[in-house]
Parts: sequence; C-alpha cells; structure tokens
Amino acid sequence: MVKLLVRDRETIQEAVRRFRKLVERSGIKKEMRRREFYEKPSETNRRARLRAERRNKRTRMLSR
Repeated sequence: MVKLLVRDRETIQEAVRRFRKLVERSGIKKEMRRREFYEKPSETNRRARLRAERRNKRTRMLSR
C-alpha cells in the first residue's frame, strides 16, 4: 500500500506527481493491468515459455 504525506508548502500538483511515481515504482499499475482480465493458466504458461525462448535466442545470438 502506498502512503503519501503532503509536505509543508507542497502544492497539490507536486503531491500528485509524487504519488504517481510511488504507485509506478511499487508496481501497482502493472499488477492492475495484469489482473484486469482473467487469463487462463495455459495462456500464462504459454507467455512464460515464449519469453524464455526469446531470452534464450538473445543469449545464443550474443554468445556467437
């Protein structure tokens, strides 16, 4: 959970900007996007497999 204390002499715009950065860094936005729609376990596994294949392909290309 992200908590933000508004500092003395801090404008609302500055506080909102700091809040957005805190939310971004904590990964809440990413988590919300990921959970927005249900994803079948097979799709999750497929995505992980494809990510691993791409990673392996890159490492093979770099090691040549």
